[in-house]
Formats: sequence, structure tokens, C-alpha cells
Amino acid sequence: VPMVAPGNVQVHVLNSTLAKVHWDPVPLKTVRGHLQGYKVYYWKVQSLSRRSRRHVEKKILTFRGNKTFGMLPGLEPYSSYKLNVRVVNGKGEGPASPDKVFRTPEGVPSSPSYLKITDPTLDSLTLEWGSPTHPNGILTSYILKFQPINNTHELGPLVEIRIPANESSLILKNLNYSTRYKFYFNAQTSVGSGSQITEEAVTIMDE
Repeated sequence: VPMVAPGNVQVHVLNSTLAKVHWDPVPLKTVRGHLQGYKVYYWKVQSLSRRSRRHVEKKILTFRGNKTFGMLPGLEPYSSYKLNVRVVNGKGEGPASPDKVFRTPEGVPSSPSYLKITDPTLDSLTLEWGSPTHPNGILTSYILKFQPINNTHELGPLVEIRIPANESSLILKNLNYSTRYKFYFNAQTSVGSGSQITEEAVTIMDE
């Protein structure tokens, strides 16, 4: 098997899901056989928004021939990763380079995990929601937009409310009675807005 590990391993994080890794080629005489390529082993150490450590699954990408760089796609935003590089000949892999640590920046969050609308009165509705399963960063706020829908399914004026990220419920007041409303709801990080979920609910008729 090859005798030495690739040197001078460098990681350039391009965005929240993509990084580029460079290394110096090993001297050909240390390959001790036919140079087949280089393997990059990489794995997520932890999410920076959640301190949970779970079973670490190592991923391997193989770059054929005498390439000295490669792309690592499909990374998770706002996470800490480690990687190392090994050279490969027809017999097997050489030793691993020292582990290199890198971090991905924040991305936009996934949609809130749910939105429930309860307790209708003449002029109010109560909203409850769950935080995104994948915050992909530090949540800065939620954005709620809503508008009335009349009997001919025309949409009325859109109202937008920004809600602090630590809230999980809201009572909307001063609504019209016996009116159907459509709600659009999403979460934000400093990078931008995640995908939204929509719901509809009706205030009750005149008591």
C-alpha cells in the first residue's frame, strides 16, 4: 500500500452546502504501485444550532488519477465537519492525512414543523407553531402573512407580522366575524426566509 499521506490539505468553504478541498500530490515513488487516485473521508461532527451528537456516518468521495482537488457537495448548513485525504493504489489506501476541521455557514431554515389554528371567536384566532426541524442557523424571527378570502375566493389585502424567534403562539385580534382567512408562515435566519407553510381558518359567525 502507499507509504505517505497527502500533505498541505486545505478546505475552502464556498457556501452553506458546498466546500472545495485541495491537497499536494504524494511523490510517485511513495505510491509503490499504480496511482489510482485520492479518497476524501469527511463526516459531520455536530450541528452548531443543536448540541446533539449522534452516530457519525463517514462519507467517502474518490477522485481518480492525479487530481489534487475535489468538491464536497450536499453538506448541512451551520455545521462542523472533519475530513482527511488518502492516496489509493491497486493494493489499497495509504495513511490518512491529519484531520482538518471546517465549518459551514448558516443557510435558510426548513419550514416550521407545523401551524395549528385554534379557538376561533368572533374577531380572533389563536395560532400555535413548531420550530423548523432544520434551523440551519440561528432563527431570527418568524414571518406571518394573512389575508381574508371572500365567498368568490377572491383574496383581500395581505397583512404581514414579524414575530420574535422565541415565540410559539400568537392570538390574532380585530379580525372580521364569519370570515375565512388564509395564512402563510415561515422562519428566518440572517441568511433569509425558509419555505412557508399555509393554512386556512374561519372566525365564528355572529353569536
